[in-house]
Amino acid sequence: MFRVLVADKLPQSALDRLDAMGCDVHFDAGLKEESLKEALKSLQPEVVVVRSTKVRHAHFEAAPSMSLVVRAGAGVNTIDLEGASERGVYVSNCPGKNAVAVAELAWAHILNADRRVADGVSDLRLGRWKKKVYSKGAKGLKGRILGLVGLGAIGRAVAQRAQAFEMPVVAFDPGVGQEEMAALGVEKKTSVEGVAAVSDVLSVHVGLNEHTRGLMGETVFSALKEGAIFVNTSRGPVVDEAALGRAVTEKGVRAGLDVFCDEPAGDGDWSSDLLGLDGVY
Repeated sequence: MFRVLVADKLPQSALDRLDAMGCDVHFDAGLKEESLKEALKSLQPEVVVVRSTKVRHAHFEAAPSMSLVVRAGAGVNTIDLEGASERGVYVSNCPGKNAVAVAELAWAHILNADRRVADGVSDLRLGRWKKKVYSKGAKGLKGRILGLVGLGAIGRAVAQRAQAFEMPVVAFDPGVGQEEMAALGVEKKTSVEGVAAVSDVLSVHVGLNEHTRGLMGETVFSALKEGAIFVNTSRGPVVDEAALGRAVTEKGVRAGLDVFCDEPAGDGDWSSDLLGLDGVY
């Protein structure tokens, strides 16, 4: 019988399935940092399941029993892979499981950035009627070019939904060939800058690794059109936030961001230089 520590939010149905498999399941979605370390020492689980909770080197040392860490999501950047390797712990993830949800979120950001829905709601709640301001500010999406950086499960789900908006799609992904992109109705570009240069909307869908950290930097935002929409629902450190800030203030770029470089692990007070900029959502 495997002892499984679920140290993050997970649906009850998933917990029930683990239990039905005969696992000894321990669930505490509030475990972080030191509290996670203490729970690992006490329970000595063979398997640990997390989502956004970070598993660091000290956590592997706290539980010699651990043989597998599962991240219930795409990517493994929240797991100390070096620490896992030193202890002979397998690390697994679930790529593609939330692809549609992330694609829908990306489209929510795209539509909001074009129509400025959030700004309109904010003004309305403050008693400000600005119908003319917001009705004139939208360019619409039909016929505008959607650029994608990354054409994995999420990028493909975003591209599929672009068809309903009658948007041509271009993409950069060195792992996807031209014929495969053509079959998806996507035009292949040979560089991120090449995508940015023709895009009215640029959306990022890559994992975080040594090749993608800071990928969306000065050269990309310099290539991006004036007044374009930029969306990041992948990982914060993929973006050079200082370069993005300059693009927002100097080129009128509107940015929809689900992630940030130094975002907190839990709810509470937090600040970023990007948060005070008009056009950042």
